[in-house]
Amino acid sequence: MTDKLSITVTYHSERGYVGTHPELQQPVIALSLGGLRRKVEALLPGGAIITLSLDRTARLERDRRRLTGRPRPGYRPSA
Repeated sequence: MTDKLSITVTYHSERGYVGTHPELQQPVIALSLGGLRRKVEALLPGGAIITLSLDRTARLERDRRRLTGRPRPGYRPSA
């Protein structure tokens, strides 16, 4: 059976996304949520199901990036 781990994520404007969990020796820092997930997966045992639990500041930053970022691939605005 696979373990389910919930990584607590916050956002700091100077460092980026910061993930913490008791099984991690130190906080994991990355500039994006995808990068954070990859780093955590590399540090924790294989087969674990990892969920990122974003606090308010991390959710706001994720949403800000979604709204101001590039359009999705294949997205064409209607005329």
